[in-house]
Amino acid sequence: MTPPNGTSSLAVDEKSAATPPRKSGRGALLFFRRWLAHPLRMGSIIPSSAALCARVVRQAWPKDGEVVLELGSGTGVVARALLAAGLPPDRLVVVEIEPDMVEMLRETLPGVTVIQGDAREAARLLPARFQGRIGSVICGIPLVLLPVPEQRRFIDAMNAVAPGRGFIHFSYCVTSPLPYKKHQLVAKREEWTPLNFPPASVWRYTPSA
Repeated sequence: MTPPNGTSSLAVDEKSAATPPRKSGRGALLFFRRWLAHPLRMGSIIPSSAALCARVVRQAWPKDGEVVLELGSGTGVVARALLAAGLPPDRLVVVEIEPDMVEMLRETLPGVTVIQGDAREAARLLPARFQGRIGSVICGIPLVLLPVPEQRRFIDAMNAVAPGRGFIHFSYCVTSPLPYKKHQLVAKREEWTPLNFPPASVWRYTPSA
């Protein structure tokens, strides 16, 4: 399977990478309602754009046989972009804390492992068949809104399921959304898109040692 790396052989573009989901109106309304109910859990009042999803897919694409783990899937736009790019459903795991969003994800992402729960418990929630197979982790949770100790809990959870791999994090901040030096991380902004509303960046964080 050829990774979507931006070369001329790329079979995925920004229009096709995030195929509009079934019941998209329901998804957008559900997303907005969740934002009203829990604004600190949601990074934006609307789901991520196709342009942003394409960039996340490019940076999070796994090696053959590896599995992608997405924490905070929301309405599933990033998950659908991965599937549209050719990732087999059985190599995608999403974790979402909101029960109504989990219900919709299970309806609209056939074959994908959808887990309801707190991403900070990822190591406990991850089924045994995926342990040791996580090749990339995508974090859609707005970590910038959390105090440093809570950020650390999420980072530790991601490291527990993908030791030493780091993670991909998309954010609407101009600068790094995480105080990466405090977390002993190396930060690199891999992508930026002005076509998302609001404009967003895709950051890669890896352990500094």
